[in-house]
Amino acid sequence: MASATPSAANTNRNPLGLVYRGAITQNVAGKANIHPVQYRLNSLDIVANVYTPANYDPAKAYPAIILAHPNGGVKEQVAGLYAQRLAEQGYVAITADAAYQGGSGGQPRSVDKPQYRIEDIHGMADFITHYPGVDAARLGLFGICGGGGYSLSAAKTDKRFKSVATLSMFNSGRVRRNGFADSQLDTIGERLRRASAARAQEMARGEILYAGDADMTDAQIAALPFEMYRQGYEYYWRTHAHPNSTFKYTMSGLLDLMRWDATDQIDLIDQPLLMIAGSKADSLYMTEEAFSKARGASDKALFRIEGATHIETYWVPEYVDAAMAKLSPFFARTL
Repeated sequence: MASATPSAANTNRNPLGLVYRGAITQNVAGKANIHPVQYRLNSLDIVANVYTPANYDPAKAYPAIILAHPNGGVKEQVAGLYAQRLAEQGYVAITADAAYQGGSGGQPRSVDKPQYRIEDIHGMADFITHYPGVDAARLGLFGICGGGGYSLSAAKTDKRFKSVATLSMFNSGRVRRNGFADSQLDTIGERLRRASAARAQEMARGEILYAGDADMTDAQIAALPFEMYRQGYEYYWRTHAHPNSTFKYTMSGLLDLMRWDATDQIDLIDQPLLMIAGSKADSLYMTEEAFSKARGASDKALFRIEGATHIETYWVPEYVDAAMAKLSPFFARTL
């Protein structure tokens, strides 16, 4: 499976815009359903999808799970896949496009700042706890990739979340600061000066500088030094592409990202914690570091999906099944 080519639903074929295998195409009685919703958060319009279980009855009380999508991702990709799978297990699940990204509001576009992404998570909790049929006392949090790092940060102080899980956690602050696998330690000052200049330019002339956005050729993708990036470009630009998904982010946002770290004060997490990552993921070091530092969580577990890389946990059926086999009993026990 590791070398297989993923089969993704094209947005032109799925009326709901979902681009993952087995996605809902229409709401059918007796099955998990999807409900596009919109709400306001800090004067911005946020778009989200709420997934409800089979035979959902708003008069009943269901546990709910919030899902935070990866950096550059949108709710129609891997976050939607896991939200649907969790709804099939009996949960109400919500995943929203981050503010300034995807279909949600905010200018300039493609701002990726920790404070915004963390507030997105709080905002999803605000909304879903008032959704018909949701038991606000049984609220779980599940973050994927960059959304995993931001979920750890949100859970430090937001104790509405009774348990927290991550998949292929990506510490955006550490990577933007040090480079992937700490490969850019000698250029931190230079990159901060570029980010500072970008902010000055925004303030003076209103011109936004961006980084990270490039539709590479197959040869350029193959030449990337890290497997996560090679497979990531294939996932986001080829097999699971979505028009609202982009790697682009504002250069000035590095001022916020490079002084932030997902593991800062992580000992404030005292909720049950489950961290999942692929055993062959070159991003695994981030999950292992965060797990070791989460000393405030007495109920915690680290599960490595044997043979999986970072991106493969997003779509490879056997690896998704392996993750769900841990997530389902974890949330059942803690919610």
